[in-house]
Amino acid sequence: MATRKNTSAMRMLGAQLACFRRAAGYTQRTLAEAVCADLETIASIEQGRRVLKPELARTFDRLLDTKGALEVAVENMPEVDKYPLWAEKYMDEERVAIALCFYANQVLPGLLQNEEYARAVFSSRVPPYSEDEIAFHLSNRLDRQAILHRSEPPTLSFVLSEVIVRDRLGGQTVYRGMLQHLTECARLPGLALQIMPLGRETHAALAGAFILLETPRFQHLAYTETQRGSQFVADPDEVSILARKYAMLRTQALNTEESMALLERLLGEQ
Repeated sequence: MATRKNTSAMRMLGAQLACFRRAAGYTQRTLAEAVCADLETIASIEQGRRVLKPELARTFDRLLDTKGALEVAVENMPEVDKYPLWAEKYMDEERVAIALCFYANQVLPGLLQNEEYARAVFSSRVPPYSEDEIAFHLSNRLDRQAILHRSEPPTLSFVLSEVIVRDRLGGQTVYRGMLQHLTECARLPGLALQIMPLGRETHAALAGAFILLETPRFQHLAYTETQRGSQFVADPDEVSILARKYAMLRTQALNTEESMALLERLLGEQ
């Protein structure tokens, strides 16, 4: 019940923003341009699908002359609806990144998940999500994939454990759909997908999954997740260690042509 109430609160806040925006004579597009944000960001906030962060709320209040109403509303939003600071920071950077590198060893990265697979991921959570929670997280995950289809998409590299492309998460129908979707993603311009085969005698990233990111300002960052938390990494020494791990992973994995051949073979077996 808590999440249903919180999701409703996000929708209410989004509706308030839309009302203030129209009253001030802005369209979603002109408001996005005025605050240097993506049109999708404005639309998602107004639809209650994305959290309105305090600094953006303050910007809206100044621009729309709403006398702090949005900032106060954000400050009083239930905490459970807010992403951890480091996760929100990562997603902000991901939306504008010029390069992203993913190593995954258990589940497909969110950017590569089709809707049915993503639903299976969220439905597997222990303790379980409610249907409202699943819908909320599913919408956010699919929204993030807009970066794959930007007019100038980032350079993307993925190294995936073979375990991921053999696991039947969600059942046989979901599995086949996942393989089809993954094969289509592997053909996108600027995207390199490699599979780390089973049976290797050495492995550069036994400590787990991570993401490397390059910003439009050419800053190198990293992001890691564990069972009970996440970490946004900006320290150059720590990022360098993960970058060296990733470079080694790419030499240990199948190349892109071999990886595509494996996906097509697995798909043909279905």
